[in-house]
Amino acid sequence: MALMSVADALEQVLSNASELPTETVALSDAQGRVLAQDLAALRTQPPNAVSAMDGYAVRAADVAQAPANLTVIGEVAAGHPFDGAVDAGQAARIFTGGVMPAGADTVVIQENTARDGDTVTVQKSVAKGRNVRPQGVDFTQGDVLLCRGRRLTDRDLMLAAAMNYPALTVFKQPKVAVLGTGDELVMPGTTPGPGEIVYSNGFALSALARREGAAVIELGIAHDTVEDIVAAVRRARAEGADILLTSGGASVGDHDLVQRALASEGLDLSFWRVALRPGRPMMNGRLGSMHVLGVPGNPVSSYVCAFLFLAPLIRKLSGRADVEHAPERALLGVDLPENDERADYLRATLRGGPDGPVVTPVPVQDSSLMAALARADCLLIRPPHASAAMAGSPCVILKLAL
Repeated sequence: MALMSVADALEQVLSNASELPTETVALSDAQGRVLAQDLAALRTQPPNAVSAMDGYAVRAADVAQAPANLTVIGEVAAGHPFDGAVDAGQAARIFTGGVMPAGADTVVIQENTARDGDTVTVQKSVAKGRNVRPQGVDFTQGDVLLCRGRRLTDRDLMLAAAMNYPALTVFKQPKVAVLGTGDELVMPGTTPGPGEIVYSNGFALSALARREGAAVIELGIAHDTVEDIVAAVRRARAEGADILLTSGGASVGDHDLVQRALASEGLDLSFWRVALRPGRPMMNGRLGSMHVLGVPGNPVSSYVCAFLFLAPLIRKLSGRADVEHAPERALLGVDLPENDERADYLRATLRGGPDGPVVTPVPVQDSSLMAALARADCLLIRPPHASAAMAGSPCVILKLAL
């Protein structure tokens, strides 16, 4: 099977992915979930004109010249409107959030007044509408303020609550089953024996999946036997995983048994080699309704592949409007040689420059170097067969989450 371009591979990964069903969740449980329908305001905010400051509600015509003496006829607090009306020569004591009484069209802040019994002296003239929040200045009933496909932030929940929604209809969270494979792997906190290494990939892959809004099923580590891998695959299916993500064993070596195990379970293989560095032996397919992504065992390769393919797949299943990563422009901080037939996703750091952000690849790009990956804040994309480029040349990057 020939190498597939990154763009074609991503199209293939997403082509059979459809939004998951919807469910209704309490507003308090909706952070990070994706809206399944447009949200129109059920009320107007504020529902009435209200004071933005503590002071006195007055008629602007009465305080066009200062000082002005007015008679205080009542008090207005938030949640306690004043039943009367402010006529010529009158004022109402008002507090922040209080509904503007009839007749009043401006608020004099208390710092510019002096009170003596029922008389208040306005010491500074005030124009009409000052310190007043008009009815509907935030939003009006029927305004569509949150759209289908939006992943909800903390600020969105504040807005939805103000719009008077106690619960929201969202897409179900994709379930991602994460499986590490390899006899050489041991869990963190243990002492590796001869030839063993500490398992790290799964922790990054699970965290990435959760950050994208998925629920994670931790399958742990499978030994290099078809039986062990098959048992893990069956557990993923039994627990209703929408995506099975395997790390390691995706190539065709004698000990790379993931494909063989998946084939025995009925894998419909889409591709397993991508014109990508790092991450050429990247596998994609379906086991019934379950999507399968197999990323390489080298930690940097596994992360870059998950970033490029798993994250968009989760977003597509989640119903998000922003499925693919948004590329950004930057300037090269160093000279780069010409590239070969594979797209390079170089781990790099960003800094500000007078003409825009400047990107510099980390010095060594080996796919096993986790410290370099942790230092990086973006991936610098070098297309296949790209010509040599000089420092200061424009380039394209994908920012990594910090």
